[in-house]
Amino acid sequence: MSSILIVDDEKSLRDFLVIMLEEEGYQVVTAPSAEKAIKLIRENVFDLILTDIRMGRSNGIDVLDAARKILPDTPVVMMTAYASAETAVTAMKKGAYDYISKPFKIEDIQLIVKNALEKKKLTEENRFLKTALNDRFQLANIIGKSRAIQKIFDLVDKVAQSNATILITGESGTGKELIAKAIHFNGYRQNYPFVSINCGAMPENLLESELFGHEKGAFTSADSLKLGLMESASKGSFFLDEVGDAPLSTQVKLLRVLQEHEIMRLGGTQSIPVDLRIIAATNSNLSDLVEQKSFREDLYYRLNVIPIHLPPLRDRREDIPDLVDFFINKYNARHAKTYIQGIDPDALKVFEQHSWPGNVRELENVIERAVVLETENRIRKTSLPDELLGQLSPGKIQVPELDQSNIDLEKTLDQIEKKMITNALLRSDGIINKAAEKLNLSFRSMRYRIEKHKLKGKPKDKE
Repeated sequence: MSSILIVDDEKSLRDFLVIMLEEEGYQVVTAPSAEKAIKLIRENVFDLILTDIRMGRSNGIDVLDAARKILPDTPVVMMTAYASAETAVTAMKKGAYDYISKPFKIEDIQLIVKNALEKKKLTEENRFLKTALNDRFQLANIIGKSRAIQKIFDLVDKVAQSNATILITGESGTGKELIAKAIHFNGYRQNYPFVSINCGAMPENLLESELFGHEKGAFTSADSLKLGLMESASKGSFFLDEVGDAPLSTQVKLLRVLQEHEIMRLGGTQSIPVDLRIIAATNSNLSDLVEQKSFREDLYYRLNVIPIHLPPLRDRREDIPDLVDFFINKYNARHAKTYIQGIDPDALKVFEQHSWPGNVRELENVIERAVVLETENRIRKTSLPDELLGQLSPGKIQVPELDQSNIDLEKTLDQIEKKMITNALLRSDGIINKAAEKLNLSFRSMRYRIEKHKLKGKPKDKE
């Protein structure tokens, strides 16, 4: 129920407004003077204030000033029988929501009250959403305490307040868009849009239409003018995801945005200025693409002003326990599984030994699956997918490619053997003879390999 404060020295008007507004479902408090009203404002929270301007020796402007200081989000409507442009301008300059002259119609005051309360509600909702969004992308909410990720936090913190173009690189699933949003929402453009597009997710013509917009008649189906995403993101940040996949023709136009800070709609003849911060990301090696002539060298240098490289999860394994806890809490809430309190040490060991080719995104998916399937209060190995537990098919075995560098065959085979022995032990709860059966080895051969790789296994069930 919305609360309204009425301030007027005329008792009859106060009583009338109380009856009328209470019938509308509002809670109403009254004050006969500015002094009494200011005391009430200090002691209570009101959703709307209706105050007369002239009340004997009192002044409604004083009420307005107090409300602006104490309840800055509460709209104040000024009422007066002495309507004049001068008093209206004074009140509005000081922050009054609206101004109404006595005598007023019931419908007029009802409409002003309704609109003022809706404005307050919208303001509060926008503030809540903005706070929630900003909180979500605070650096403290990006999980990791490894030296590698802390260096990235330091760099993001330094560049967020600048307007420099950023190029974020890293494998798929490492969190490139999350870092881009952290830069935006911790910078001075945070109150303006963050807009993104995946440069490899659509055909060339559609990509350019989405980026730059088009004029009516620019092509067969262009039956009306369309603003591009870059134009609609004015004063904000624009995230070019997988920029390495952008066609060469689009790269030329992106270069113009970075050099001239302007775009031209498809079919247009006039340049349109845009005020944007460009953040790009790629899982490709752009310098290699430049050598292959599939990415413009001048665009590469324009994008690569401040490079940020996100390491794969396998290079920051010390962050895995914190990430696991974070995702368990996240999916507990999403799937109403509040009884899951953590993860068994054996299951966590599987996580720490896995190579995570899909990086943090893969880890998150595995945790969500485990939260949904788990029936106990901790995630166990039985809730993990087979690929984490070492149930490999020949097609899943990763064979290193021979490129410009040489490969130590003996060392590589040794690493593969160690991985398979480890996975077999995990799948067998560490019991040596069960693990040996999975690899079609004798117990003696299996024990030799365990000792060779300095692994640990439990005594076999039986000889």
